[in-house]
Amino acid sequence: MKILITGSNGFIAKNLILRLKELKLDDIVEFSKSSSDIDLDNSIQSADFIFHLAGSNRPTDPADFETVNKGLTQKIIDIINKKNKKIPIVYSSSTQAEQNNPYGHSKKSAEEILLNSNLPGSVYVYRLPNVFGKWCRPNYNSAVATFCYNVLNDLPILVNDPNAMMNLVYIDDVVSEFIDKVEQHRKKNNLKQQIFCHIKTVYQITVGQLLAQIKSIHESRKNLITEPVGTGIYRALHATYLSHMRPEQFSYTLTRHADSRGVFVEFLKTKDSGQFSFFTAGPGITRGGHYHHTKTEKFLVLQGQAVFKFRNVMTDDFFELTVKADESKIVETVPGWSHDLTNTGNTELVVMLWANEIFDREKPDTIGHRV
Repeated sequence: MKILITGSNGFIAKNLILRLKELKLDDIVEFSKSSSDIDLDNSIQSADFIFHLAGSNRPTDPADFETVNKGLTQKIIDIINKKNKKIPIVYSSSTQAEQNNPYGHSKKSAEEILLNSNLPGSVYVYRLPNVFGKWCRPNYNSAVATFCYNVLNDLPILVNDPNAMMNLVYIDDVVSEFIDKVEQHRKKNNLKQQIFCHIKTVYQITVGQLLAQIKSIHESRKNLITEPVGTGIYRALHATYLSHMRPEQFSYTLTRHADSRGVFVEFLKTKDSGQFSFFTAGPGITRGGHYHHTKTEKFLVLQGQAVFKFRNVMTDDFFELTVKADESKIVETVPGWSHDLTNTGNTELVVMLWANEIFDREKPDTIGHRV
């Protein structure tokens, strides 16, 4: 299947093209501002599916709204009718089509042209709200991109109404929905349809909440506290924020707490699932010698060999075990058992540590006790 994508240099198109190339299912024909009317004619002649993503939303000349959003759409329809091709079209419109402004008028006009032209193939119109994700241009038409870029680079941000509600869709969800349409037609689902379509996952958030979430991601490099970035809008915002980094911003330095025993470094904290750190110990060095009431920990020896010792603070029962790095064995601390570990190898010991809660210096739940 050969797929024509107009606006191929745009934010949505770049993400779509990459995903299509990953799937290795389609030949992609790109149409951009530098392409000619002859290119458009030839591209439609060879195409089996069209994503009409080209659009103008902040032109220097307002007439471009009509020229690009409406005019290019009419050209596409004229060529399809001239060639009498039954070719599906996905059109990326905007929720602004419901608004009384020049951009909205031009998008609605393009919708009406598509839906009222009695094309032989299917027409799918997506009135997209604010789309965000990697490669979106900051300080242009995306508040998310602007907030991410400005926060990342310590630039000022103007918020007129922090309580204003926004509807957001993530680029990966948009692209997945678009690809589903291709798959439907690949499976010979050629029933003619002329419908408005919607992205299934829409995030509703106020401008103030959006900015606060992006700032919390930014601050995580300093306080090491990560938000729940594995699901939902935080996952999408976290990826979008990182995508605006320059290469020299890819890394940051953690604080090393060093003493005669070795070093201790915290590197990740969560609000509800504890924190991660690592420490080192030279040969013969012992670390620990305390117990916890509620706090629990998991130790993983990454380099070297250690003996872990445990003593029940009530019964005085004693237990020890030796762990080597190549075993990848987790050792857990148990409430009410004092514990320590000793480097019994000839090289530096390196141990990863997870604790089920962020360390609180005011309430450390760490009581010194012999082992």
